[in-house]
Amino acid sequence: MKKFVVSVSICSLSVAMSSAVYAAGDANVRLGEMTVTATREAQSVAETAVSVGVIDQSVVDEVKPAHPSEIMERVPGVHVNVTGGEGHMTAIRQPITTGAVYLYLEDGIPTRSTGFFNHNALYEVNLPQAGGIEVLKGPGTALYGSDAIGAVINVQTRPAPLQAETTLDLEAGGHGWARMLVSTGNSWGDDGLRADLNLTRTDGWRDATDYDRQTGTLRWDRILNSGATLKTVLTGSRIDQQTAGSSRLLADDYYNNPEINYTPISYRKVDALRVSMAYEKETADSLLSVTPYLRANSMDMLPNWMLSYDPVVYETANDSFGLLLKYRQDFAPYRTRVIVGVDVDHSPGSRYEQDISATKEGNIYTRYTVNSVIYDYDVTYQGLSPYIHTETSPTDRLRLSLGLRYDDMSYDYDNKLTALDTGSHRRPADTRVDFSRLSPKLGLTYAMSPSLNSFLSYREAFRAPSERQLFRQGQSLNTTALKPVKVKNYELGLRGKTQTTHYSLSLYYMSKKDDILTFENADGNRETGNAGETLHQGLEIGFGASFTKALELDVAASYAKHTYEDWVSRVGDFSGNEMAMAPRLIANTRLAYRPEFMNRGKLELEWVKLGDYWMDEANSYKYPGHDVINLRANYPLNKKLGLYARLMNVADKRYATTAKYTAARYGRPEKFEYAPGMPRTFYAGLNYRF
Repeated sequence: MKKFVVSVSICSLSVAMSSAVYAAGDANVRLGEMTVTATREAQSVAETAVSVGVIDQSVVDEVKPAHPSEIMERVPGVHVNVTGGEGHMTAIRQPITTGAVYLYLEDGIPTRSTGFFNHNALYEVNLPQAGGIEVLKGPGTALYGSDAIGAVINVQTRPAPLQAETTLDLEAGGHGWARMLVSTGNSWGDDGLRADLNLTRTDGWRDATDYDRQTGTLRWDRILNSGATLKTVLTGSRIDQQTAGSSRLLADDYYNNPEINYTPISYRKVDALRVSMAYEKETADSLLSVTPYLRANSMDMLPNWMLSYDPVVYETANDSFGLLLKYRQDFAPYRTRVIVGVDVDHSPGSRYEQDISATKEGNIYTRYTVNSVIYDYDVTYQGLSPYIHTETSPTDRLRLSLGLRYDDMSYDYDNKLTALDTGSHRRPADTRVDFSRLSPKLGLTYAMSPSLNSFLSYREAFRAPSERQLFRQGQSLNTTALKPVKVKNYELGLRGKTQTTHYSLSLYYMSKKDDILTFENADGNRETGNAGETLHQGLEIGFGASFTKALELDVAASYAKHTYEDWVSRVGDFSGNEMAMAPRLIANTRLAYRPEFMNRGKLELEWVKLGDYWMDEANSYKYPGHDVINLRANYPLNKKLGLYARLMNVADKRYATTAKYTAARYGRPEKFEYAPGMPRTFYAGLNYRF
């Protein structure tokens, strides 16, 4: 029992020390705190040459997010919008996008294979019961591969408790919202077990937007006789959703009838299962880590955004076997550390797709019939990625890091239908597509004083095309020849603290070449291809101040500019323009009050600000941005029972989660479209600890 208590205590301490790391702007920053995502194990913040934001478990427990947007935006430079249910689009050093420019992890393991990206990945993990969340912004260093461009987002599971513990949360809210969170666990000798259950449902505030989810997480921590640790995690999620999603409304409906849903026939059904077993053996100067994992993902859906131009229903599936292998050796001279490792991913998948005929009454799609099969193929993604990471300290204040990763990736594609080189649903013949890439990184940190630290870094990253972009050819002439997206990032940062404040600044400059986009050509058809170069540059600021023991202020803000440097499509040359859906200003400001009469409870006033942005590539019209005010409160009645509530969008403001302008072309009139944000909504719940 003693060995297990020590191990779990260390694990819990590592997570606790990560609380609100530099750039998170959420709690006191001490430069001796730790982060785990940058090198896949605990590392001092002061010696990490990246910008990373960490939200610890206590913050997750206080916020109790109903949607990822309610907690992720506490990290500077992070914006997550709402597309329905717990669906989301993300903007981290990128415009608001569904693009595969983020890598999502659970306990350091990718939740999906590179070839089968899902921009809604955060609803496949158990966010409201997380043991912590880390956001490593910019390219994901040499330790992570494809997709780690805008950020690496790592959601941590909770370790087993040291003694018997059970908590129950029951919550209700507007629009039929109901949620039950149950967590229980205990430790016995060298073993500890935790089980988490998340049952959530809502009717949705817009027509035909029901959402149901069931998620369970089981974690087993064990100490072996050799002193090594073994962590086994099993997570499963099932999601059944009617989607309005990011379905935008015409301006008149947006202002006067925002509850309407133009696509009530659309749906999404998701199953996600992951199991991993992490073995770690640590000595005074070395660490061996071996983590095999299995994943099974499937999705059955009628995509609402395709109803207007290519209506379909489809089923995708993806099973994975992977292995993360890492060895670290420390050397006394100059506190040198060398990490070598290899990631292996074997992921067979499939797509089965049928076109449909949809009936439209006015602006609303009311029913559909299924027609012929247009895509039916199997595709296997394989990746083999060795890497090396080295750190050394020529002086006590200076820490240098250098890393290099090589990704060797392939897709084996088997078309179960005939090849087709004409029409709207072209199909490539059986083929194999290969990609390879070296991704270097270089960084340094310098301690100006015990309370002031700076860093400088250069990192490269890339993203291989997904299976859908490569083999669902559509009207494009050739998609199997798509090139990977390539990124170079330069960054300068500063973080520090005083007795009553903490702060962080990060200045970045990132260029992206060969981006993959789908555009309309001169005859109105859609094509997918590589397009030019974009530039992303900005400043991120985290600031926190304690005015008194009871009153705290936290600010997470960023100012960025995203531009088309070389961007030419069939409908125009947009080089020099700002990118569409790319707000310059993103800010989250929170004022927290913990009065004595609330028995260590908390009142929090939150101001979410999104700046204006262009609604189209031609920079014709702007969405003016918005300000949303939220209010949260929690009140412990005693050591076992607590109450909590939140009022979202206090002023009941009409705002858009996305906005788009389409110019008149191909005989179609111009359109102003807006996806409405949720109106004022109240939630209340109770927490009971057994």
